[in-house]
Amino acid sequence: MIYHPPVKDILFNIEHLSQWSEVCSAPCYSDIGTEDARAALEEFGRFCSEVIAPLAITGDETSSKLVDGKVVMPDGYEAAYAQFVEMGWQSLSHSPEFGGMGLPRAVGAAATEMMNAADMSFGLCPLLTDGAIEALSMKGSDEQKALYLDKMVTGEWTGTMNLTEPQAGSDLGRVRTKAVRQDDGSYAITGTKIFITYGDHPMSQNVIHLVLARTPGAPEGPKGLSLFVVPKFLVAEDGEPGKRNAVSCVSLEHKLGVRASPTAVLEFDGAKGFLVGEENKGLGYMFVMMSAARFSVGVQGVAVAERAYQLALSQAQERVQSRPVDGSVNDAVAIIAHPDVRRMLMRMRALVEGGRALVAATAGWLDLAHNGPEEARADADAMAELLVPLVKGHCTEQAVQVASHCIQVHGGMGFIEETGVARLYRDARILPIYEGTTAIQANDLLGRKVLRDGGETARRFADMIADTEQKLRGAGKTATAVAARLHEAREDFEASLEYLLETAPTNPNAAYAGSVPFLLLSGNLAAGWQLGRALLAAQEALERGEDTQFMRDKIATALFYAHHILPDCTAERTRITLGAASLMAAEI
Repeated sequence: MIYHPPVKDILFNIEHLSQWSEVCSAPCYSDIGTEDARAALEEFGRFCSEVIAPLAITGDETSSKLVDGKVVMPDGYEAAYAQFVEMGWQSLSHSPEFGGMGLPRAVGAAATEMMNAADMSFGLCPLLTDGAIEALSMKGSDEQKALYLDKMVTGEWTGTMNLTEPQAGSDLGRVRTKAVRQDDGSYAITGTKIFITYGDHPMSQNVIHLVLARTPGAPEGPKGLSLFVVPKFLVAEDGEPGKRNAVSCVSLEHKLGVRASPTAVLEFDGAKGFLVGEENKGLGYMFVMMSAARFSVGVQGVAVAERAYQLALSQAQERVQSRPVDGSVNDAVAIIAHPDVRRMLMRMRALVEGGRALVAATAGWLDLAHNGPEEARADADAMAELLVPLVKGHCTEQAVQVASHCIQVHGGMGFIEETGVARLYRDARILPIYEGTTAIQANDLLGRKVLRDGGETARRFADMIADTEQKLRGAGKTATAVAARLHEAREDFEASLEYLLETAPTNPNAAYAGSVPFLLLSGNLAAGWQLGRALLAAQEALERGEDTQFMRDKIATALFYAHHILPDCTAERTRITLGAASLMAAEI
């Protein structure tokens, strides 16, 4: 059950796929180099392996509990979190203005992967805090930034996202929590919020809730929502936690997975809250945190898949069963020698490395959108917005598949809790639901990212893939083979795109019937594209004589992905362009 952080692969992706040199040309990163990223990630990887990973089994077996109105964490979590804070890991990718280390987003994403591969239940707490920090740093007032961000960046205070309610689900326009302005300029927040990850816990000194609520007379629906900061403890004059606010945890959910993470039902009983920005613009502000969280949940998908792959590979190397089909040995061999076990392992590896490559590339676009040259930020932002739902949708759906393959490689023992494999499958299953289901990501991709600009950004995405294809064609036999499959997958994407652009205005049901297949096609293609770029970088490294086995493995993985996974794009194209009639006509 030992977790081995894949630092070498992570650093390869950061250097070659995240537009590292362009990102580090930004003034805020001018003092950052590859060695800084290496040093931080190697040390954090050790922390994740030695301190966080051992918590996972105990956390899963024990779970967090509500005892006499207080959340109790499984043994070891509070001590591990105290070490996490003491070592400053929460600050890794946050601005030095608030005490952060100021490393690029690709490094922050890599740290998120390693922490969640070690134990997703632990990793959820810093993940939500990261999102709250981003929302407050972009939308909060100077006073709110000064009051909260320093402590949140250190991890001494954690953050949450309070969106949904019992009657609302994902339809946030149905939120009913009330916010009534008080004489002192604060607001009294009253209502119930559900599914609040780390909504209450004893690991930090304070919990800073970002809460969607509706002021009196606000418009109905999502346009009437405002965003409020509601701390668990009001901040005293000395900047430390003071009086307890009127927000309480009334229950914790009993979950399929991530059991150590307390998922709270919170009751706000006239709690003192403070408006972020302007009234009735809260949903737009919250989308900053939601977008950050969606990207990070995609990273969690890569994390769980990586851990599942490591466990499956170890099992396949150790488990002896059956003679090889080619008759080369007369006795039973380790199952890694059997072709179908190799197929599953290679599929797992290719999906993990493809997802990780896509994460690194998207992190680069996100950084350029915020910190790149002024004249290029709009284009970078459009590309980042297109890619974030792909990271979230593709990487989380594939995590479930990889965790399932891990059970299959273990055989019957994979179904037994003691092996720890079932936990990964249970943990993975929430990821396509968290922060908006796959269908919500797909509708967002089609509606807000494709139809809104008439497919302009999607076509630019396809043009960049075509450019990579051209480079691959001139780079040898293996690269040419990858280019051929990438070309076919891109044609599937382009045909699907034109169908959706043509169909949506007159028959939206038919178009949106294909939205999830379109997301899966696009995510598959995007990951394959990044593995094509990785192949080119690996070949250049081989020519220089660098790390030959690692580089050969990168090339082999890209070829496998091209032959075994990219062909799924053709099936998705069929579902998009031909499947709507049968889907909508069937009586259910």
